[in-house]
Amino acid sequence: MMKKQLIMEKALELFAEQGFEATSVQQITERCGISKGAFYLSFKSKDELILGLIDHFMIEILTDVDRIVRNVDEAELLYKYYYTMLQSFYKHSDFAKVLMKEPAHYLNEEVIMKTRSYDSRFDESLLVMVERLYGEEILHTKYDLIYCIKGFVRIYSELFLFGNLELDVDLLTRSLVEKTNLLAKHSTIPFISGELMEMFRLPVVQNEMTKEQLLDLMEQKIAEVEEPIARESLMLLKENLINPTLGAAIVKGLKENIRKDSRCKWVAYLLENYDEKR
Repeated sequence: MMKKQLIMEKALELFAEQGFEATSVQQITERCGISKGAFYLSFKSKDELILGLIDHFMIEILTDVDRIVRNVDEAELLYKYYYTMLQSFYKHSDFAKVLMKEPAHYLNEEVIMKTRSYDSRFDESLLVMVERLYGEEILHTKYDLIYCIKGFVRIYSELFLFGNLELDVDLLTRSLVEKTNLLAKHSTIPFISGELMEMFRLPVVQNEMTKEQLLDLMEQKIAEVEEPIARESLMLLKENLINPTLGAAIVKGLKENIRKDSRCKWVAYLLENYDEKR
């Protein structure tokens, strides 16, 4: 196991047991069986470690959700969204517990802004999803519906995260789909408006990357990835970003190739966003 991965796994165990603030670098190194010097070769501080954990887990969930929202047919879309979110909370239960129960005043501003940035991205994906599903039917209630969907995931996840209940993902997912459809079809008095939602989101860390930043990130991943198909696909996508010559179908296939490698899923997501905004 790579030292950086070991530190993240053991730190997460400690954070789940006693929280961010109560966990020291010394405790993390003792749990890992490494020196403090070895820790600081991987992370400059405990805060940087926390940011790394947030990136690691949130990128995985966000890229999965974004792929569903873009590609799944409307008939299965809401089910697939809830199922994926619930399975992710269940799979990463230690991380989810820490984020849910950690008081905001224990976290520094950079960590808070990082979590808000990811939350903003989830909102964007949810907006695309509900507009695809319901169209004009929810013109005045769509922002309220987004908050209801997020609330459903959070409150029901707490049942198995903190209540130690066995999770029947299929049953819970079907129940949430039914509730969401009822709200979409019959809710008429919204509280959350577009303007209010924008106020909630400010200030948010800017998540758009420049072409140069994308190229730097892709070069870094090319050096890291050993799997030949993912590596070659990254190289072709990088060249195409510099000099666009590949057709849309080829680019889509290359993105699918790199998305299969967990280290490259974020690059695929950022490329999708970059291409849409060009």
